[in-house]
Amino acid sequence: MITLDSQTMRTLQERLTSAQSSFASRFPGESSARQPVHVLYGGAHLFKAETAGKLGELARQALATYAPDSLSLGDALDLELELSARVYPRVLAKLEREPVEDLRIDFEDGYGHRSDEEEDGHAIEAARQVARGLSENRLPAFYGIRIKPLSAELGARAIRTLDLFLTELKRPVLITLPKVVSVAQVELFVSVLTELEKKLGFPPRSLRVEFMVEAAQGLIDGEGRHVLPLLHAAADGRLQAAHFGAYDYTASLDITASHQAMRHPSCDLARSEMKWAFAGTGVFLSDGATTRMPIAPHRGAKLTEGQLAENRRVVHAAWLTSAEDIRHSLASGFYQGWDLHPAQLVARYGTVFAFFLESLAPATERLAHFVKRLGQATLSGTMFDDAATGQGLLNFFLRGVACGALTEAEVAATGLTPAELQSRSFSTIARNRRGG
Repeated sequence: MITLDSQTMRTLQERLTSAQSSFASRFPGESSARQPVHVLYGGAHLFKAETAGKLGELARQALATYAPDSLSLGDALDLELELSARVYPRVLAKLEREPVEDLRIDFEDGYGHRSDEEEDGHAIEAARQVARGLSENRLPAFYGIRIKPLSAELGARAIRTLDLFLTELKRPVLITLPKVVSVAQVELFVSVLTELEKKLGFPPRSLRVEFMVEAAQGLIDGEGRHVLPLLHAAADGRLQAAHFGAYDYTASLDITASHQAMRHPSCDLARSEMKWAFAGTGVFLSDGATTRMPIAPHRGAKLTEGQLAENRRVVHAAWLTSAEDIRHSLASGFYQGWDLHPAQLVARYGTVFAFFLESLAPATERLAHFVKRLGQATLSGTMFDDAATGQGLLNFFLRGVACGALTEAEVAATGLTPAELQSRSFSTIARNRRGG
């Protein structure tokens, strides 16, 4: 017999509902919005409306020169023959259709320190080039601007550049803020963005931000507190992504340059910290860049066979390093990373596409069972799924289709229709299939 009266039970239910509502507000779940698989950046002084197109052409040239068929691509990226045969045509199609997914116009490391007059001019001209790129449909699906850090030395310059750029462009863009280490920085930046929105007539919170985690102090503060959740709260609903800067981060730990690498154990700890802080929040995570460049040492029209072979070895070795870094990122739950050179896009797409295709069969089986059971818990092979996994499985296919790794026909094997996939919500799919 129940000993608690109905009023007590109603009060308990209200408290449980309130607690769950607060939790859901803080952790709404992983976003189903499209996340680019990479971001390619270049100095703002070099940016033109045509930049993404030219970078794409360089990526296609690299593929044609150093991996003209699936066998050579498989050799370069250490892919099995059958998998490489499936990956190659998709990489080729991707480089034709959408070689650059995300482009960052850089006023920081890729730009350097210049006179105020020169940076003012570049900020205005970069905005004009963005406007032209938009009008001529030349920009990639995602783009933004990276300003200088909000340090005592560079903060005023960073804000001035952003003000000039936005005033000239007259529309919101995504803003990358490097070297974030304190709540005070973020609070100041939010106040600046709020003022700019008012001044320029932008909707509130339309200026979205991504942080770069590039120092130990950006993870743990002087009192031993985890900083990232505090930075997230200080962003006041503007935070879209957090990007890991492996080389500045390892430098902040006094790790020498010869040991600064994407797969250094200290970087794994930082990635875990980022996952702990942002899991379930809807904030995207991006990994850093491989600094080994796929640049051939010999150039010219009349190279010897030995020189051509050495070029191929150097480029393939750089691609393999990128591929190993990307695989490590994907295994860590980081689905985006930075690229520094257009030829790295070959390794980026080849590795990402291989990752999705390798995981396709088990993901298809699990989601097909899930769809059939309409979100009820189900046992698929040795993997037990609960309802929360449904959206994660759906996100796998959304990511794969968006970047070109998977086809709609492969999604159809799960039992989902194209309309259901585009709903981007497993709960909506389950509700509709249940008839309400």
